[in-house]
Amino acid sequence: MLIDYSKVKQIYIVCGKTDMRKSIDGLASIIQDHYNIDVFGNGLFLFCGGSRNKYKALYWEGDGFILLYKRLENGVIQWPRTKEEVRMITQQELRWLLEGLKMDQPKAIKKVKSGYFN
Repeated sequence: MLIDYSKVKQIYIVCGKTDMRKSIDGLASIIQDHYNIDVFGNGLFLFCGGSRNKYKALYWEGDGFILLYKRLENGVIQWPRTKEEVRMITQQELRWLLEGLKMDQPKAIKKVKSGYFN
């Protein structure tokens, strides 16, 4: 079964460059050992290589990991290059990213947080 990322509670991107030769164990190790995040929760973890035309997604489905790999034939992903950072993103930011747009859209209308007018 493929991931319906609209139902995923937390979406993380690993900023900077990731060695795309890593498989499930190597990517899970990055998340657990380097960032101390539980890979067995309801989280989707995204990784991108140096050329920015490939990305991998790692997801725990309850009885095993799913590893998705995509290579773009035309264009690149606007991947944040801040090294040594994991960033939690929204569903909308993920859509923008996978459509080749920057995640930080300055003209996008932002949601108001509860208690904003207090």
